[in-house]
Amino acid sequence: MDIKLDDLSGPAIAAFLEEHLQDMRAASPPESKHALDLAGLRQPDITFWTVWDQDRLIGCGAIKALGPDHGEIKSMRTAAAYRGQGVASRLLRHMVHTAQGRGYRRLSLETGSMAFFAPARRLYAQHGFTPCPPFGDYREDPNSVFMTLVL
Repeated sequence: MDIKLDDLSGPAIAAFLEEHLQDMRAASPPESKHALDLAGLRQPDITFWTVWDQDRLIGCGAIKALGPDHGEIKSMRTAAAYRGQGVASRLLRHMVHTAQGRGYRRLSLETGSMAFFAPARRLYAQHGFTPCPPFGDYREDPNSVFMTLVL
């Protein structure tokens, strides 16, 4: 597995993220969907990575800077054929290490409260993330779970 910075210009990541957005639309009501599209991810405060198995795109994730000491995990996804093989854990460790190198004190995330998102919540909990109140521009939402990791 190779983790690479990605400029979001390739057709493979466009298709991968479109699949991600379709899943989010199916699993979350519109008012609770916080996944970003390509334009939303192409912002100067977002760093985006892709994970590759040779020439096959198998995962992605991003960190959005919320301030000088706080970042948010965005757009974590693993290809269906690679789920349960450590792709997300490896990428998450990479992003935590990056956040620490930036001097962040906290890394937070929003994920869904529905059963579809249970594997994601377990992954984050296994890596030390704990429930927290809404952060940034988020508000209380029964369809959202907020988690944070003190670095």
